[in-house]
Amino acid sequence: MRDDHTPALRAFHLIARHGSFTRAAAELEVTASALSQTMRQLEQRLGVRLLQRTTRQVGLTEAGRLFLDRITPALAVIDDALDELRQHGDRPAGTLRITVPQIVLDWLIAPMQADFLRTWPELKLDVDVNGGLVDLVAGGYDAGIRLGERLARDMVAVPVGGPVRSVVVGSPAYFARHSRPQHPRELQTHACVRNRYISSGAIYRWEFAQRNRWFEIDVDGPLIVNDPSLAIRAALDGLALTHTLEPAVREHLANGRLETVLDTWLPPYDGFYLYYPSRFQVPPKLRALIDFLRERLAHAAGTA
Repeated sequence: MRDDHTPALRAFHLIARHGSFTRAAAELEVTASALSQTMRQLEQRLGVRLLQRTTRQVGLTEAGRLFLDRITPALAVIDDALDELRQHGDRPAGTLRITVPQIVLDWLIAPMQADFLRTWPELKLDVDVNGGLVDLVAGGYDAGIRLGERLARDMVAVPVGGPVRSVVVGSPAYFARHSRPQHPRELQTHACVRNRYISSGAIYRWEFAQRNRWFEIDVDGPLIVNDPSLAIRAALDGLALTHTLEPAVREHLANGRLETVLDTWLPPYDGFYLYYPSRFQVPPKLRALIDFLRERLAHAAGTA
């Protein structure tokens, strides 16, 4: 019988993905020295050097890159088979990999993750924080959470949280120096944070509505970002106005550190959805998350 190289191949795959022995070792719950020894043994058995090690980083040799391309689909097939086998049981198990934007992480996932994992101790939650549009299948994700308007038509979408609204916010210090805009077109005389889409690199044009008809305003200002937390920081510091989702600044509005303008031009719209490919049956691990989110959000709405 041939030796089972699968654990070593998984280790190689993780090292290549992270570009780091330390991060790969942490995911595998082994020491970096043990992982390094595993890789040396694999390279000795294969007679080929797979990794290029320096003091600062770990890279792939040409042979290592070709080898990685060949084994990655095979490892994915093995993982899928193991997941399917686990899903024959009644209890959710395995790794649930999801992709969420930063605002959803802060507002929804981070506050509930401990309770969720205590409820389902056989589950591991792998959360990728990413505000761009991603291919769930190609990226190996079980599900994602995005605004409804950004979802592809072939996705199954489950609403989480109900309608949301955007707000334009600034600090009291900013409004002490500048008049409050009464119409969105007056923003062209204000300093505004401009937001760049992660996926396309295009600059977001601020959106407003009048009599249920949406229109866009191209703003200008001293800062362009693709991270909403940095845009909010700029508003808190009095540098500029920013256009963001209300849940992201709810606490700052409550304590007076930020104030809104143009509220009548910003009605609620379709909110966030948990989505997954329609060709997938809902595995127990994903069903557990959907049911948990629904229960948590229903409870929050009932106590609001």
